[in-house]
Parts: sequence; C-alpha cells; structure tokens
Amino acid sequence: MAKVIVEISARHVHLTQKDLETLFGPGAKLTEKRPLSQPGQFLSEERVVLCGPKGKMERVAILGPTRSATQVELSLTDARALGVEAPIRESGDVAGSGSIKIIGPCGELDIPEGVIIAKRHIHVTPEDAAAFGLQDKQVVSVRVGGPRGLTFGEVVVRVSEKFQTRMHIDFDEANAAAISKEVEGEILA
Repeated sequence: MAKVIVEISARHVHLTQKDLETLFGPGAKLTEKRPLSQPGQFLSEERVVLCGPKGKMERVAILGPTRSATQVELSLTDARALGVEAPIRESGDVAGSGSIKIIGPCGELDIPEGVIIAKRHIHVTPEDAAAFGLQDKQVVSVRVGGPRGLTFGEVVVRVSEKFQTRMHIDFDEANAAAISKEVEGEILA
C-alpha cells in the first residue's frame, strides 16, 4: 500500500522578479519566513492584495523563489468571492486562465492571465515513484480517513528529483474531508 502525506496549500502568489519589483520596488527580494516541504521553496514575509470584480483579499502570501511566470493559486471559494474566472489547472498551465489585479506597497499589476485553481497533485521523487509503481503525469486517486474520510480522484502525479513526496490539496478540498493539518493518504493507482 503506497502512502503519502497530504498537505493543505492555502491561496498564494508566485511572482517573476520583474513583477516583484513592480509591487515592492527596484531590487526587491523575497524574505524567507519559513521553508516549505518542497526543497528550495519557501513562504515569504511579503504579502499582496488581490482585487477582483466582486471583492479583494488582503495579506495574500507570496511563495519563493521567484518564477518565470506570475501565477495566482486560489480555491474555488476564493475565486467566486473575488468574482474571478479561474480554471482548474496544473501549476504553470496559465495560458487563457483568469485575470486579476495584484497590489503591493510600491505598485500594482493587472495580470491578463495567471489565475488558476491548482489541480490536486502529488509531488513524487523518482525513487518513490518506482517503489509505488507511479509515472509522471499519471492520474490516481488518494483515500484519506477520518470522520469525513473521502477519496480524492483526478490526482496528477508529478515526478522529479527536485521534489519531496507530498500531496497538495486546497482549503476547499481539506474542508470537505475535515482535514485541518497534514494527514496520511493511501494512493489508489
């Protein structure tokens, strides 16, 4: 039985260096607050405001390091509250996705695309993928127990030597399963 730790991923923003400087000023750098489970990734001290047609969300976290494309990851509830169209996509697949305004202390951006609801996924090391019989881009289900236990379907497997084996779900999904902290799930291939 293949097991994986399931973590909750809150709404967040990934920024290019150029967009970071637009929001926080020339030469801006992200300040690490704490490391995340994925090697080299971190929660930064910096926060932004997201503005959509129906509302705004303040103090939204930025994850580091900077990326090659700016991306905003929301839950479906967040997208509806903001009035933003956000397709369910894998991270990085932003072509034709939702638009939003991002406001920082030194400037603002209107991004024409880049807002998604992250498809639930498992980051897997090549060693664990081999041990579990999984392949990159394979779609599996993951069962979690508890008082509102459920099986998450349509979970994309992402294999890389840069990863630590972890599954990521958003707050809507965590709430559906009554998960408030990381739990263990069983991978059903």
